Amino acid sequence: MKISIITVVWNNVKTIKDTIDSVLSQTYKNIDYIVIDGGSTDGTLSLLESRRDQLSALVSEPDEGIYDAMNKGIKLAKGDVIGFLNSDDFYLNDKVISKVASEFERDIFLDASYANLVYVDQTNTSKIIRYFKTGEFKQGLFLKGWCPAHPTFFVRKSVYERNGNFDLNYHFASDVELMMRFLEIHKIKSLYIPEVMVKMRMGGVSNRNLKNIWLANKEIINSFHKNGLQVNSIIFFICKIISRLKQYIKK
Repeated sequence: MKISIITVVWNNVKTIKDTIDSVLSQTYKNIDYIVIDGGSTDGTLSLLESRRDQLSALVSEPDEGIYDAMNKGIKLAKGDVIGFLNSDDFYLNDKVISKVASEFERDIFLDASYANLVYVDQTNTSKIIRYFKTGEFKQGLFLKGWCPAHPTFFVRKSVYERNGNFDLNYHFASDVELMMRFLEIHKIKSLYIPEVMVKMRMGGVSNRNLKNIWLANKEIINSFHKNGLQVNSIIFFICKIISRLKQYIKK
């Protein structure tokens, strides 16, 4: 089974090396690794060019944002299963993809898997700031603020072909909309793997400041309505806040 991993990057020379190294060091070798660069000018592209022979595909051109770049990656993907790893994130160890592949090989009807994630300090990546324990999906959980950690979310390519890619009408939460659409609307078969698989540096676009957090949650509410789901906004935000606070409790 071939696993496609897509990394989207724009001007992130300080951390992209860690991301690439964590993918290339995986013990599972049937990996289709695609990097989509948005036309970086900070040295990122030079670093990527120096490692082009280790990548399955490298594209560097302007895009309409992170989700447009992700869609480009999906179009290039040759794997049976597709996952995304952001340019400032990295896998916890070298056996993550092997674990994912084994679950999809064990169950030919499995459409998606997801796991846990830890947020770490920007510079000291051994320092855990937040623990994102996803938990098992049940119908209706998105309406209560639940969502898988996107860098741990692996999906069969056939699911994208049937149900569509990232909706470019959303600028902060298209990943949430897509996972909600797949799980809540199309009811794909999924598996929760109760392990930490990814370390994510603090400071991503959607949670960089209060304004972006607010805009992302507004988009999520809008995506519920667009997909025909009735949501109580007050309950959603209360559950979201409680969930976020729990992530700061040390495990």
